[in-house]
Amino acid sequence: MKRITVPRSDVTLSGVTGGRGDLVLLLHGLAGSAAEMVPLGQALGTRFVALDQRGHGLSTRRPPDLSRQAFVDDAAAVLAGEPAWVVGQSMGAHTAMLVAASIEVKGLVMISGGVGGSTDDYPKRLGAWFAGWPVPFADEAAAAAFLGDRAITAAWVADLERRPDGLYPRFDADVLEAIMRPVADEARWDAWERITAPTLVIRGGNDDSDAGELARMADRATIEVIPGAGHDVHLEKREPTARLIRQFIDGCWARPPRGCAPPSPDPSAPRTPG
Repeated sequence: MKRITVPRSDVTLSGVTGGRGDLVLLLHGLAGSAAEMVPLGQALGTRFVALDQRGHGLSTRRPPDLSRQAFVDDAAAVLAGEPAWVVGQSMGAHTAMLVAASIEVKGLVMISGGVGGSTDDYPKRLGAWFAGWPVPFADEAAAAAFLGDRAITAAWVADLERRPDGLYPRFDADVLEAIMRPVADEARWDAWERITAPTLVIRGGNDDSDAGELARMADRATIEVIPGAGHDVHLEKREPTARLIRQFIDGCWARPPRGCAPPSPDPSAPRTPG
């Protein structure tokens, strides 16, 4: 694996690449980083680029442009015209969807993500929660104790930046809130309906999902549910998640307009074919 840098006019993007074969672009969720997605990339057994999206990780921390289009343009700059499979989780799934609606991709995988839109001000709640982290943390143990027993904790702790006075996250809470505003402001069904690439949507069985949204998405995608996992299914159930993605990639060389139908990770798992 190696760290790569992609300079753009307003930001410098950073990422991690490794493997061989067809390219998969991995896009993390809010407050995540490339490091969180690398184990999934390795489990796929192909070539991947895990990107620190703007405002995260080692990419520019306070970008001047936090529009959804800026994130799409970043992904396109990293791909540099090479057709790829695009895989995103949560906020990264929303980015991945908009990428697939904007440029040609081999296929789209959305993990714990949807088309956006909200009836409440969850960006404000998220921003307030991240702003409430008692930083700097004295050490990893203090950070883990505050963040609690959840799948994402280990990824967050591993990604903390060490400074002389302690450990800090590699993001700013107000930037995260600003990133989520355009996600929450509008349900992007127009973009969803422009996607022609095969599409797989993966959810954890314990994740809170909008049943109406999923039903509408099922008209154009394969929906897979992994039992016993929540929102961070890619961390909680990495191998079943990777297996679904590998099967999806292997079965989608043709380009059926409604996506492909990979087998479920477990015979008892509920499944809605596209």
